[in-house]
Amino acid sequence: MKHLVTLVAFLLLAELFAAAATADTTLPEGYLVEEESQKIIDKTMVITLAPDLSGLSDNERAAVDGLIAVGKIIQELHEEMRHHQALEAHASLLELDRELGSPAATQNLLDMYYVFKGPVARMLDNKSRPFLPVDPKTPGRNVYPWGIKRAELDAYFDRYPGQKSWLLGARSVVRRSDRDQIETDLAMLDRYPVLDTLHPGLRELLESLAAGPGERAFYACPYSVAYAEQLMEAYSLLNRTAGFMTEEDPDFAAYVRNRARDLLSDDYESGDASWVSGRFGNLNAEIGSYEEYDDELFAVKSFFALSVLLRDREQSDRLREAIKGMQDFENSLPYQPAGWDGTGDKKKVREDIPVGVYHIIADFGQSRGTNTATILPNESAYARKYGRTILMRYNILNDPDLFTARRDKYQAAVAPAHSDDLTAAGGFYRTLWHEIGHYLGVDRTADGRELGEALEASANKLEELKADLVALYLTKALREREYYTEEAARSVYADGVRRVLVKNKPSLTQTYRVMQLMQFNYYLKNGLFEYDTETNRIVIHYDRYHDTVTSMLAEVLQLQKDGDKAEADAFIQEYLGWEQVPHAALADAMIEAESYRYAKVKYAVLENR
Repeated sequence: MKHLVTLVAFLLLAELFAAAATADTTLPEGYLVEEESQKIIDKTMVITLAPDLSGLSDNERAAVDGLIAVGKIIQELHEEMRHHQALEAHASLLELDRELGSPAATQNLLDMYYVFKGPVARMLDNKSRPFLPVDPKTPGRNVYPWGIKRAELDAYFDRYPGQKSWLLGARSVVRRSDRDQIETDLAMLDRYPVLDTLHPGLRELLESLAAGPGERAFYACPYSVAYAEQLMEAYSLLNRTAGFMTEEDPDFAAYVRNRARDLLSDDYESGDASWVSGRFGNLNAEIGSYEEYDDELFAVKSFFALSVLLRDREQSDRLREAIKGMQDFENSLPYQPAGWDGTGDKKKVREDIPVGVYHIIADFGQSRGTNTATILPNESAYARKYGRTILMRYNILNDPDLFTARRDKYQAAVAPAHSDDLTAAGGFYRTLWHEIGHYLGVDRTADGRELGEALEASANKLEELKADLVALYLTKALREREYYTEEAARSVYADGVRRVLVKNKPSLTQTYRVMQLMQFNYYLKNGLFEYDTETNRIVIHYDRYHDTVTSMLAEVLQLQKDGDKAEADAFIQEYLGWEQVPHAALADAMIEAESYRYAKVKYAVLENR
């Protein structure tokens, strides 16, 4: 009996310890509880990018190390730009994790911070919420006065229209004319005289505002001054990195050196010209602030990114040879440029597009994640003068787990007859021609305005929509040129369908999901596909594909050419319908079939650093 009692007591203790080990850790107020964070983690795929670097020389490896050091600065800077409490909240989370012994509850939150690049997550219901004790996200992020409403700035621009283009520059932070803030910015000019030299007139402006701003309630502070300490460090590291490559790859060294200076001047022309025109060896890098998607207030402020890329020489050479003939594609697009008489070229485009296939070594800031390709620069003046460069991210595009997730979503929504139409190659080529689509078509309004200036938040939606449509529109011509086989063309079309399948009703600030839903609704309305209510599946009519895409593309190009914001906004709203059938019903089917919703992309080169 004594042994039996001892055994029972032991089993009870073991059960208690097991229960304690599996119980949620109690976290302070404001931290997402483990039960909820685990739902996000369970839907997060982890992939590790590990390209073979054994072929790099010692100097190239040193350059990679230098770029990674800059990337770490860029990562923190990007997080700071997205949320004014991000870095402080992350530091507190790390301390809490250490104090608690790194339980699942805090490890989950650290993973979420990594995936969402800050303390606010887009949850499974597609709503953005903080998972750490911070303020909710605001549309202007941290590149405008925190929490400012658009109405306040619109009213200010109505009174002082001459200040709008200055305040809404792509690489400046909008500040309130607060004396303490002004003094802080002046102190940066004192500390770093090179910034004073590169920004003539800024000191005089700040000093006049400090003496009494009068009616100037706001001012634009260049990124190089707002983030002076971080960017001065990045400048030094980039120049050191360029030194490793001066003899081995002089074009790449010149680009890195020019870009270092660009970060201090906030004028990217020298770096963009050398980036697009240079002929690099094994390495390439995206460095700087370009994309504006995080600015949900005016969609004009660019956010920092850095990518370190390894060229796949064989695939790059083959691809460059295959995509010649851009002028013919431009001339075929369904739009009439201002002043065009129907003869000659619609818009002169560069035939030899600098396109390359790359393996990602590491991504930082805005580019971290599952981004499949990049085309830069965005500024139309530089693109006209120097062209643009296309970077295809092959180890993302070709990752088998990511493709499986895309295929599962597609097969859950389409009729069985179409289930095998989608291939990884289709996704690669649709993405490639999407990026080329940015290079083609309307790049300014008929009266000469930049599209972002004319259309504001609608500009990015229409530009991404145009690029999607161009990729599909050109499929017929590429098939006729025998660039695509019949099977490859069908796979590109199938990927175009996969692209527009949306699992949640998007908010208007979600550029990509908005334009994807617009395509879905346009295709449904115009018979490219039809919804089978009995099977809850889509039937694709490939014979209607080209005409439907051509029709929508013509409308988008006309809207860009006209530059009428009200018309563009109305067009977007027209195709944002979301109903229980078919939208929610298809979404439910895709969600039920999905294994993952999010992706945590890790980089082998960063392990143990």
